[in-house]
Amino acid sequence: MWGRVSGRTIPVFVVLALLAGAVGGTVGGALVRLTSEEEGTATTATGSVEERQVVVSEESAVIEVVQEAKPAVVAVISDGHPRRDSLGRVTTEVAVGSGVIMDERGYLITNEHVVRDAVTLRVILHDGEEKPASLVGDDWPFTDLAVLRIQPGGLTAVPFGDSDALLPGQRVIAIGNTLSKYRNTVTLGVVSGLHRRWPRNGIVMEDLVQTDAAINHGNSGGALLSTRGELVGLSTTVVRSTEAGESVEGVAFAISSNTIAPIARAIIERGRYPRPFLGIVHLEVDPLVAQVNDLPVPYGAYVTEVTPDSPAAEAGIQQSDIIVRMSDAPLDEDMPFINALGRLEPDQKTEIVVNRDGREIVLDVTLALR
Repeated sequence: MWGRVSGRTIPVFVVLALLAGAVGGTVGGALVRLTSEEEGTATTATGSVEERQVVVSEESAVIEVVQEAKPAVVAVISDGHPRRDSLGRVTTEVAVGSGVIMDERGYLITNEHVVRDAVTLRVILHDGEEKPASLVGDDWPFTDLAVLRIQPGGLTAVPFGDSDALLPGQRVIAIGNTLSKYRNTVTLGVVSGLHRRWPRNGIVMEDLVQTDAAINHGNSGGALLSTRGELVGLSTTVVRSTEAGESVEGVAFAISSNTIAPIARAIIERGRYPRPFLGIVHLEVDPLVAQVNDLPVPYGAYVTEVTPDSPAAEAGIQQSDIIVRMSDAPLDEDMPFINALGRLEPDQKTEIVVNRDGREIVLDVTLALR
């Protein structure tokens, strides 16, 4: 049988085969080769076999990572102090987040803000078993990281990966306790950026992994994994809107694994990560605070209290001083007091510049171990 298409004669059975191939290609990815007698050339219409193989391979890798990592991701429940409400009823404040088992001896990591002010801590494993937990230590306010411990036995730990080896566009998998009740919720995204900084609670969080994987309430302290099944981040915050109130979508941050690893291991081994101690209570100064309080500088750390016998007291820092520089780092929007302090070492001798009644004074201070 023969027919004509666009002035060219081709066998009808080839046309039928082409149509059948087009239908079959959507299901089985058939390959159809059409030869033009007039042009003497071969045109190949490829189906989706290779594409489907890639998709299936990627899906299989994600599923495998999730199956292996799920037992290491837990729900963390922080019970606060009982309080009496306006009707006389006694209630207990409960915070629920996520955590990741990093050591089969029972050590797990989570966000400090998940366990802050907790009276008791509990952990719910992936199979529903509940275990009491204790706080080993935390690194607040320098990082939003805390280490807990539960009774060992039958635990699965997730291996750490190298967050510096990540590439923008690389697939990542988030697992956490979404909305505080949907345990082991899995979301998929990409690495949107590396070494990001984001301000929160008077500090600038640093060395963050930015991702568009969906992160919601309850995911704090959950795992951010590579497709190799390695922990590359700990979910810590999601951006919902800008300071101007504009809506934001698909911007979440995780503490990088390379930030977590040395801090968590030091807390496990010594109870804390070595951080410097100055000995002040301060209020972060920004242009608005400066304007409202008629302060002489737009940025700095306004000293509200000096700890007796502390390095600050010995150096001569006084209440109402405004610290404007630490070592060679001027305090500003990108360098709040805590970030500047975190760049220094315990026992380090350094210069601190304070504004006192409109005059700058240079003081020598030897920091202590926090």
